[in-house]
Amino acid sequence: MTPLQKYTLEFPIKVSPKLLFTLISTSEGLARWFADKVIVNEDLFSFHWEGSQQSARLIESREPEYVRFEWTDDFHEGYILEMQINFEGVSGEAALIVSDYSEVSDMEFSQMWWTTQVGRLQRLFNN
Repeated sequence: MTPLQKYTLEFPIKVSPKLLFTLISTSEGLARWFADKVIVNEDLFSFHWEGSQQSARLIESREPEYVRFEWTDDFHEGYILEMQINFEGVSGEAALIVSDYSEVSDMEFSQMWWTTQVGRLQRLFNN
């Protein structure tokens, strides 16, 4: 198996850190932008997209700062997905910082996928 490479992306989002935390840490919030369906059983999140599924365990969270998931599926097992909220109190600007892993050959696709998904999240607040 090819080792995966870590990458980090930052996205500005005009929403309160508390609301953003709800959208990145709950099944209801994640189902609004991250996956088509999210099922939670204790700390295990099952993410469903158009016929595919991946599972991750919520290993750490601190409201309203970040969530960390550890992937449990065969391909990504042991890799960490982190979604961190950076809030600048003076300017009132929030940013979602995503750290994930990808094969080098799929890096561009992975980053575009995140851009698309976070775009869905951003549109929740532009209407």
